[in-house]
Amino acid sequence: MSLAERDLKVIWHPYTQMKTAQLPVPIIRGEGACLFDEDGKKYIDAVSSWWVNIHGHAHPYIAKKVSEQLSKLEHVIFAGFTHEGAVELAERLLKILPVNQQKAFYSDNGSTAVEVAIKMCLQYWNNKGESRTKILAFKNAYHGDTFGAMAVSGRSAFTAPFDSLLFDVEFIDLPDKTNLENLKSKIVNRKSELACFIFEPLVQGAGGMLMYEAQYLNELMAHCRNEGVLMIADEVFTGFGRTGKCFACNHLNELPDIMCFSKGLTGGTMALGLTTCTQQIYDAFLSDDRLKTLFHGHSFTANPVACAAALASLDLFLETSTIENIQRIEKLHKEFALKIKNHLKIKTTRQTGTILAMEWQTGNNTSYFDSLRDTLYNYFLDAGIILRPLGNIIYILPPYCITTEELYYIYSKIEQALEEI
Repeated sequence: MSLAERDLKVIWHPYTQMKTAQLPVPIIRGEGACLFDEDGKKYIDAVSSWWVNIHGHAHPYIAKKVSEQLSKLEHVIFAGFTHEGAVELAERLLKILPVNQQKAFYSDNGSTAVEVAIKMCLQYWNNKGESRTKILAFKNAYHGDTFGAMAVSGRSAFTAPFDSLLFDVEFIDLPDKTNLENLKSKIVNRKSELACFIFEPLVQGAGGMLMYEAQYLNELMAHCRNEGVLMIADEVFTGFGRTGKCFACNHLNELPDIMCFSKGLTGGTMALGLTTCTQQIYDAFLSDDRLKTLFHGHSFTANPVACAAALASLDLFLETSTIENIQRIEKLHKEFALKIKNHLKIKTTRQTGTILAMEWQTGNNTSYFDSLRDTLYNYFLDAGIILRPLGNIIYILPPYCITTEELYYIYSKIEQALEEI
């Protein structure tokens, strides 16, 4: 019995209708931007294995640091205890984050990093004796699949079975020159009940790689600041170079109060979440009243092995060669987007930093469930490329170590698909 057949007997896969699912591809090793299956076939991982793998697979430097940590300390309870990796990682990250970020709270994935941020904001107002329970978020947002994260994500087929159980959220359109003043008015009208505004800066990933301009987000944030509304920047996806700068918030003049991280935080090696905040938010929880404590934690909070992976990933991320690779990918993406943007089958192209999205003409509105998705997915898989279309939207989001030749191969197969499909 093959590994894939054994898998289907015992495993329930994410985002998968198991009744109609194809056999999963059994991957046995990775190297650089590529993965290899049990038959030796090579696949270029053009989506960084769900957007996490920024330095390539099985990176020897990260592997070395993780191995060293495993022989020293694999875990310790993080309530009442600490360890060197957690302290050093927080110190180093806070130095490169926006200057107002002063404290770090560890969790174990992106959804929980968002949950922590939401709870910080809601309890901040509660600790100050104010009743502010409404949250402002963008339509088509995605912040995770736990209940709080789902609640602040756009309503869709993914949330439909749970909609009646999710707390009420004020959803607004992405800001642009036509609606900015209207959005500001909505905030003025609701400010007394708004606990916070949560957003994915510049790019809504799971929503379809929807991109919007920093200028208008900056103005909206400035308005929130003037009206006393706390702001959460969800950088789980956009952090660590994806938008061409270290963090998407580096494109902005305004600063968020809270930031959320995961995915690229460990270079895709281990699960780890992080929520950072301002001194002002942290101080609202300092009290002789124990009921003002932030009662949140996870068994694997600040896991030492995950922290070691994150520190190694940060070393690599800050190397000059990584910055040059990000710039190289950005340049190549721009050139390819310009080359295909007028193709009859391309509705639109969108590009920010190392993220390139292409929306195909289908005759229907964009939909995650568009039948073109499976056709495209299998076409590229046969060609040895892992692309996971969001319905009729193909996106390329490669590890920074991907070679120019590998990118050219992906581009050529997309052009081929445009002629053949």
